[in-house]
Amino acid sequence: MTSTRHSRSRPLMGEINIVPLVDVVLVLLIIFMVTAPLMNQGIDVALPRTETHANTPEQRTVLTITRKRAIYIDDEKRETPLDTLAQRLKTLKEKSPVAPTVYLRADHRVPHGMVVRVMDIAKRSGIDKLGIVTEPLP
Repeated sequence: MTSTRHSRSRPLMGEINIVPLVDVVLVLLIIFMVTAPLMNQGIDVALPRTETHANTPEQRTVLTITRKRAIYIDDEKRETPLDTLAQRLKTLKEKSPVAPTVYLRADHRVPHGMVVRVMDIAKRSGIDKLGIVTEPLP
């Protein structure tokens, strides 16, 4: 009987201990803060700014020209040489069931002639829908 009296004399705790919950949430927050920048790696390009901007479709192919005049297709880590760009775009068009839309992201420091040359290669490769990506003015 003493054990029954002893358990009744201690009041029941009606609150939830949230300290372990807060610890777990803070650890998860730190993990996400560290890993989030690593997941969004891409090719760094300073785009020119414009007052107008168009909505882009969900599925698209992006040609990127860096300021060092390197050409990349769809954020690949491997540079595409200018002389093989036409063949890569023809292959892309053949694989696509519909006419592919290609967006050109060129660094604003790239000479205009280089951008026009890439656009010409894309048009000669059979790409009918070609757009240029810009950033809005602040």
